[in-house]
Amino acid sequence: MAKRIDNLVEWVDGVAEASMRHLAGMSGRRSLLHKAGKIFIGGAVLPMLPYDNSNGVSHAEERHAEGTIPDDCQYWRYCSLHGGLCSKCGGSVTQCPPGTTPSKVAWVGTCRNPKDNKDYLVSYNDCCGKAGSCGDECTRQERDRPGYRMGLASESSWCIANGKQGVHCTVAIVVGLAE
Repeated sequence: MAKRIDNLVEWVDGVAEASMRHLAGMSGRRSLLHKAGKIFIGGAVLPMLPYDNSNGVSHAEERHAEGTIPDDCQYWRYCSLHGGLCSKCGGSVTQCPPGTTPSKVAWVGTCRNPKDNKDYLVSYNDCCGKAGSCGDECTRQERDRPGYRMGLASESSWCIANGKQGVHCTVAIVVGLAE
């Protein structure tokens, strides 16, 4: 029995040695270094390649002649907005005014940009903390669901998640393309 095991070990060693000698005969150290160099260089260059992680947001940006975004209720991003415009309260379309904090929860609408005729997902966050709303009160609510459950309509007070803070105004942030 021991002789059979010794024969098996010798046979495995012989096959392994023959395979390694064949592989070494077909490729040298320079070939191995060449392939390894390609892998390392490729790994270093790959992060430098251009990559679009904006999810379509940059295409939704809109600038006008004077370089500003309109701050009236008919602006395309406000298609499902219900609240005051932060752009008229010291903030912007995407940032809450000083002294307020964005709500921890939001509602999302799908709005069509007339410039490129594409639909975009727009997140509406109430800015909470200051008493009373400011700016123009917009109520467009296009394709809005009825408010029979919290979270299904823009009529809800989204500042409840931030504690006992009132709604001051609302921002409209483009999240990405609606597909």
